[in-house]
Amino acid sequence: MSGRQPMAAVLALLAAVLPAVALEASAMPQPPQQAGETAAASPSPQAPAGAAGQRPVLALSLDDAIQRALVNNELISIQRDEVSAAQSAITGAEGAYDAVLAAQFGWRRVNEPVNSAFAGTADGQAALTNESADTSVELRKLLGTGAEVSVRTGASHGSSDGAFDLLSPSYGSNLGVAFRQPLLRDRGVDAARLGLTVTAADRTRAGASLRAEIIDTVARVERAYWTLVALRQAIEVREQAIELAAEQLEQTRLRIESGVTPETQISEPVAELERRRGELLETQEAAARAENILKLLILGDADGDLWAAGIDPTEGAVVTLAPVDIAAALADALASRVEIDAARAVAERRHAETLYARDGTKPVLDLVVAYDRFGLAGSPNGTPIPGLPAPAAPGLDGNWWDSYETLFGGDFDDARIGLVFELPIGNRTARARAAIATSNERSARSEVARIRKVVRAEVLDAAALLQTAEARIQAARAAREAAEVQLSVEQERFAVGLSTNFLVLTRQNDLAGARLDEIAALTDYRTARTEMARATGSLLAERGIQLQEG
Repeated sequence: MSGRQPMAAVLALLAAVLPAVALEASAMPQPPQQAGETAAASPSPQAPAGAAGQRPVLALSLDDAIQRALVNNELISIQRDEVSAAQSAITGAEGAYDAVLAAQFGWRRVNEPVNSAFAGTADGQAALTNESADTSVELRKLLGTGAEVSVRTGASHGSSDGAFDLLSPSYGSNLGVAFRQPLLRDRGVDAARLGLTVTAADRTRAGASLRAEIIDTVARVERAYWTLVALRQAIEVREQAIELAAEQLEQTRLRIESGVTPETQISEPVAELERRRGELLETQEAAARAENILKLLILGDADGDLWAAGIDPTEGAVVTLAPVDIAAALADALASRVEIDAARAVAERRHAETLYARDGTKPVLDLVVAYDRFGLAGSPNGTPIPGLPAPAAPGLDGNWWDSYETLFGGDFDDARIGLVFELPIGNRTARARAAIATSNERSARSEVARIRKVVRAEVLDAAALLQTAEARIQAARAAREAAEVQLSVEQERFAVGLSTNFLVLTRQNDLAGARLDEIAALTDYRTARTEMARATGSLLAERGIQLQEG
């Protein structure tokens, strides 16, 4: 007369939803009700206050449970921060193409004794006094082809009491542009372009991890919610079984009092009644544990009194069976599963690293083009050496502005073009790096293929589970209806003395077991639907959850 086998199935559901850690998330729009189930009233945001001494109760729909879980999942918050950090890393990698403005200024005064007749010192002096100040500004920028272009300008001022200086004070100026383009190494990929590819791949992987955590949270909540619903229904079944046992006990007492049944027959219904009360206590404990698991998923540290409140699931019990298109499910999974996206992102990063490492095995061959113009002006030196021509070239008299006039109007320039070649002999370090990067890329590609196989297997398993659960619902419903008829017949036979306590109590246990089997089958179907949505990557879309990663 044991009804423990159906109960074991329900307890197995409870164990399946036990989470390893507390979960958390960012707020999401309220998802629509799961397809095929009856609509439930919107839950109250807080548990209503009960009567004095009564435990408050939180009416909770599945949608509200999912929302609360996404708000209070710390792991989702962590994953969201990782996405933000990955996005910042992309911005940082793009900074390699920011222009760089460099400037420098210097001043120097030298009064050093010289030991030369040709130093240009005046009679009776042992040292020249030179004073100079110069400044330069350069603007550099890296281009997407790996080339670097720079524009630079500078100005200088100098004065000297040396006889060989034609101008003192003098004012110099210069303006130039330079361009360097790699032709072999760094032509197709360089450190800057590698950084962009790597950070973009890391951003994709971080986004996939965030979506995976949200999907896992939703799936956990749904499993925990339906397990609690099943256990609450199982409590009702246990309570009805106790009522039936109590009725059977009362009928037995009446028959003993009338002398129809010996007194020894009272022990059987009494023992059965107490056994069923024990089963009720076990089921109530399991329901309490399931409620705590759901609280762990949906409540946060700031929810206060809700931790002590009871949870009243408000979802209806209607289940709509739907066929499974396995081919379409496989295609959807391969296109939507975040695990595949994450593995592809890693493979893309490894491919970029391989290209960069292979590029390092090439020799350096850079094209260099530069052009500069110069200007000069100043005052003629007043201390020429006797017997030497002293005047400066005509047109150089003036100050800084005159220096810039000669810069733009004169013919003082410097044009250069050339090639820079560098060939490491052996280049073993670069070749080893290329070999390692190639191996890492092959491993990443193999991981993508492995995950695609795993995804296919998960979809097939979920489809088989869903089909089995659907068949179990129909079988359990038929068994429950038959058990109801058998109990009714046995009770009628007992009433006219054609049956025994043992047979009636056995039929009652059969009915309780059939009802628990039907509850377990319905719960398995709901969780199988959740698993199918997770396996195909459509869980968030089906629940109407819009993901905002930023």
